[in-house]
Amino acid sequence: MEPLLASFLLSFLLFFDLSSAAASPSHISKIFETWCHQHGKSYSSEEEKSYRLKVFEDNYAFVTQHNAMTNSSYSLALNAFADLTHHEFKASRLGLSGAAIQFRCSNLREPRLVRDIPASLDWREKGAVTQVKDQGSCGACWSFSATGAIEGVNKIVTGSLISLSEQELVDCDKTYNTGCEGGLMDYAFQFVINNHGIDTEEDYPYQGREHTCNKEKLKRHVVTIDDYTDVPMTNEKKLLQAVATQPVSVGICGSERAFQLYCKVGDIHWSMLNFLGSCGADSRLWFRKWSGLLDCEELMGYEVGNEWLYSYDT
Repeated sequence: MEPLLASFLLSFLLFFDLSSAAASPSHISKIFETWCHQHGKSYSSEEEKSYRLKVFEDNYAFVTQHNAMTNSSYSLALNAFADLTHHEFKASRLGLSGAAIQFRCSNLREPRLVRDIPASLDWREKGAVTQVKDQGSCGACWSFSATGAIEGVNKIVTGSLISLSEQELVDCDKTYNTGCEGGLMDYAFQFVINNHGIDTEEDYPYQGREHTCNKEKLKRHVVTIDDYTDVPMTNEKKLLQAVATQPVSVGICGSERAFQLYCKVGDIHWSMLNFLGSCGADSRLWFRKWSGLLDCEELMGYEVGNEWLYSYDT
């Protein structure tokens, strides 16, 4: 059997099994083994595997119950996080700092306004978005959101798309951010400004955990920014102006359990969207990172605010 066909059948089997509202322990155990094979999962002991099976079974029930609802606009699936409790998922993936900060407007001159905002815009098509990255079990999504915006504006200004070092931010940006324990993009931008630049991902690669700051690589200022500002909260006109000018850094609310197991109908489409964070039930969202797994025209609001970078030719 061709590998692609085998992979398709494996995924189809997983979704087919989820169509049943009730399943015996042996049936779920078989699904779990299939899932482990599909995601390359292994555990340190039989006790750990037994515990993960119980977590998987609980998530299975949650997914099945949700997908049985006829009025839901989205589906859930047993994705790569199906062996994590929701508490574990939030602790390891949601890196939005709860610290309050004063969002600000820049003192620099305003960037040019886009008078005729296009009906749609995909910065990937303009080569201003690097590949989708995986933060692993380190809550450093704030650093990925920050580098994504800097990478985009650097491409627009210089013509070069350079993947930048999240690890430098995780290791070295300690004034307000706390590495794998969380942070905010504003502080990351200010760190890059104060440091007079940031190194590349190739030179200072991501490790998925905190290390001692590499002071030599900290001196390698490959890409710089001059300033940043915050798009006013819930102001869609300002957000459209910002996104029409450059990729924008945004935090999204990922604290609901359904987000952990989210799936677009027919295929698993969960991805790390640059920046995840806990939020209140009444908060609104702004979506940002345009991976190949999300609709790039999906725009909603969130009270964290959206950072707009400034960088000018000199």
